[in-house]
Amino acid sequence: MTESAASPADLDTELAAERAHLAAARAALHAMRGRAEQMYDAGHLIAGDPFAAETLGIALARRVAELADDPRTPLFFGRLDLDGAAVVDDAGTDHGETVAGRFHIGRRHVSDEAGEPMVLDWRAPLSRAFYRASAAERQGVTVRRRFGFHEGELTGFEDERLDRGEELGTASRLLTEEIERPRVGPMRDIVATIQPEQDELVRAPLETSICVQGAPGTGKTAVGLHRAAYLLYAHRERLRRAGVLIVGPNDAFLGYIAAVLPALGELEVTQATADDLLTRVPVRGTDPAEVQVIKHDARMAQVLRRAVWAGVAPPAGPIQVSDGAYRWRVDEGVLARVVAEVRREDLPYALGRERVRARVVALLQRQAESRSGESPGEPWQRRMGRTAPVTAFLDHCWPPLTPEAVLHRLLSDPAALAAAADGILTGSEQAALTWSKPPRTPKSARWSSADAVLLDEVAGLVTRPPTLGHVILDEAQDLSPMQCRAIARRTPHGSVTVLGDLAQGTTPWAARTWADTMAHLGRPGARVVPLTTGFRVPEVVVALANRLLPALDVDVPAGVSLRRDGELTITAVEDLAAAVVAEVRRAGRQPGSIGVIAPDTLVAALRAALADAGESVAAGAADGPLAVVPATVAKGLEYDHVIVAEPAAIVAAEPRGLHRLYVVLTRAVSRLSVLHTTPLPAALRG
Repeated sequence: MTESAASPADLDTELAAERAHLAAARAALHAMRGRAEQMYDAGHLIAGDPFAAETLGIALARRVAELADDPRTPLFFGRLDLDGAAVVDDAGTDHGETVAGRFHIGRRHVSDEAGEPMVLDWRAPLSRAFYRASAAERQGVTVRRRFGFHEGELTGFEDERLDRGEELGTASRLLTEEIERPRVGPMRDIVATIQPEQDELVRAPLETSICVQGAPGTGKTAVGLHRAAYLLYAHRERLRRAGVLIVGPNDAFLGYIAAVLPALGELEVTQATADDLLTRVPVRGTDPAEVQVIKHDARMAQVLRRAVWAGVAPPAGPIQVSDGAYRWRVDEGVLARVVAEVRREDLPYALGRERVRARVVALLQRQAESRSGESPGEPWQRRMGRTAPVTAFLDHCWPPLTPEAVLHRLLSDPAALAAAADGILTGSEQAALTWSKPPRTPKSARWSSADAVLLDEVAGLVTRPPTLGHVILDEAQDLSPMQCRAIARRTPHGSVTVLGDLAQGTTPWAARTWADTMAHLGRPGARVVPLTTGFRVPEVVVALANRLLPALDVDVPAGVSLRRDGELTITAVEDLAAAVVAEVRRAGRQPGSIGVIAPDTLVAALRAALADAGESVAAGAADGPLAVVPATVAKGLEYDHVIVAEPAAIVAAEPRGLHRLYVVLTRAVSRLSVLHTTPLPAALRG
């Protein structure tokens, strides 16, 4: 039944029934939270010991938080009427069972006191039909209903009778209104608007690593966040132990997306920038751009590997060890064989050193057992492993080291660097890496952010880092090969979801092909899926940004948009600050957020001009209805009305300035105003 196919009285009755179901579902959710709170309060009585009580308390507190209700957010956004849908598990396997009935689809599962579902979680296997059913393949769906809401109040609905061939697709009025709804503050979830091609990516198997090449406005970030939520739903215990990490380009971006997963009831996802993962040393120094490029180059991994293993050497002679009663001897040839065998096992350096120690002690133990007929036991073994002869042998053949000491020597000693980099780095590259005034010790070094990446690489050679079950990398085109390797070390047995747009690569080492990035992440051959149809950025804005693509030196398809409602103005002005103030006031007459994006050097002046004009500017990039944002931190953000100030200065500020401008222009989801006092870049005029 569509709205137009029923009488007003019937529609009113239907709407009243749906509102009643919403009220009942909300009451049921409150009851679920109340029961969880009661269990939390009584947890110490249930648990058998303090450790169990603490563990149970953490789990119950998490459950209480997951059941929090926001009355401004609807509990359900859709409904399915089924005449026999196949039951498909999370692996996509049809087990031959069918389900019929009526099911409301929402952000989380809600059940009544008897345990019967009042709202199905959007991630449940049965819910996938809401996103993928069509008139051609209706998957048991007779009616798909979408709901309209305002501030949590159900205002209307729209039906598609798939059994009669009715299918609205992107012509759905409610779907369009939800996509185009003005945005102020942090990013929202998109569970009500997920498209079939997005849903396929969201529900991809956990063991599958995928790369999404997404044009602006195609929802790639939202796909990644909803994939995290889906994987936690489908593999709860496994990922609770192993962990899920989202890596974003900067803190402003992480703040922008921070509310999405909690709105879906997921609280167990860690968010970080790539630099946040590299915390061995405080970053107090900086490198020239050309040195940063060398340090982020994949070739540095081979240089560092050579430097770590350069100290492993054959023994200088036999060792003799006394246990107080007897003196035991291990010949030089036997010791050399032990060192060579362990080296071939390609263990982390520190583990290899302890493996050599253990095997030497085992040789001593066998001699003792042969003489006495009894095993000397663990205390004797530990004492033998710490004796001066064994320690001296280890220090000569497999000396202890720290990542800081390795890198300090490499950057301080031209001879050490030349030995490690021979045939890998050129002489000029080696000279650029070498400190002109080396610090006396590793502790006194002023390490740079690029050094932190190198230290993490060395640490991965020395010991095994903690690992994660799944990592989602957003704006991944800006990650360097060495940063990718750092992430790969943390997911040796897990999987990754890579999100990005090669056209938006702004770092000096930005990827030009996804194949290279996936290889550095340890996932060569992973599937690359293009998303080219945009739902957020209007057609007129996408068309302007597409003018830059020929100059960006990347092979990506031009984006297209389903939005025809956008507005674009490009204006040459004489007084930039005054023009920005006037444009902000004009934009403020319409609903939604406003983002003034400017060259970093002009941000302070534009903030001051707006403040002097009485405009309230948010402190952060996503903290209020009006933000002034440096071009270098705009990536991943979006605003209803974007005012781009002085695009030529944005381009001139950095080597990949045209890529930065492409990013800046595509932050607008309704209206874009470009203000300039100097001529537009030639590529944009094109």
